[in-house]
Amino acid sequence: MFTAIVGSETLRSTLDSVSVLVDECKIHLNEDGLTIRAVDPANVGMVDLRLDASAFESYEADDVVIGVDLTRLEDIAGMADSGQLIDIELDEEIQKLRLRMDGLEATMGLIDPNSIREEPDIPDLDLPATIVLEGRDLNRAITAADMVSDHMELGVDVEREVFYVDAHGDTDDIHLELSRDELIEFDVGEASSLFSLDYLRDINKAIPRDTEVQIRLGDEYPVKFTFPYAEGRGQVTYMLAPRIQSS
Repeated sequence: MFTAIVGSETLRSTLDSVSVLVDECKIHLNEDGLTIRAVDPANVGMVDLRLDASAFESYEADDVVIGVDLTRLEDIAGMADSGQLIDIELDEEIQKLRLRMDGLEATMGLIDPNSIREEPDIPDLDLPATIVLEGRDLNRAITAADMVSDHMELGVDVEREVFYVDAHGDTDDIHLELSRDELIEFDVGEASSLFSLDYLRDINKAIPRDTEVQIRLGDEYPVKFTFPYAEGRGQVTYMLAPRIQSS
């Protein structure tokens, strides 16, 4: 059983945060809320999302797992105006979702969860550097780097205590530094890893500019980006594998 009423912005943010990496996913529903974990087909990017029951106007759910086509669900949710409420109900007998909004009713078929790729385990990584910055600062770094290169280095200069971004193209380079005073939080540690801007560009689309983003980094280790949404009642974590640099 699952029935809920949710704001259109909250639903769209949830779906957008996952669809930047995958086209379909399993949604785990229980009395506490929903969780989604998925990895992209190339095993490079992973998303782990939690949305608490308190983020909904009303919410009831037994332990159930549904499989959804994110593009189709986004299209339906996109028909709701900003600030509008969406009524969602699971019909378990015919395995369909019913969504109602301002007189419009849409029924969407679900995917067999067993046909969707198994969810990954979250690796336990020792990432020595932690950086917390505004989403707009991360957006500026990714946008600038994307103008000159296909990859972007994220790192920490331990001696100077700065977080830096480097991107090198055939003719142009980008270098950005943020000092401790310019960051919200900064735990200095040895860190330098190179990442694909194709993935960073997509992840950046889902990160609000006005939120605080925690970045956890190591030396040629995956990076973790974590940020709250839905007024702190939800959380998204992205993990992105590095491009190993030849020594």
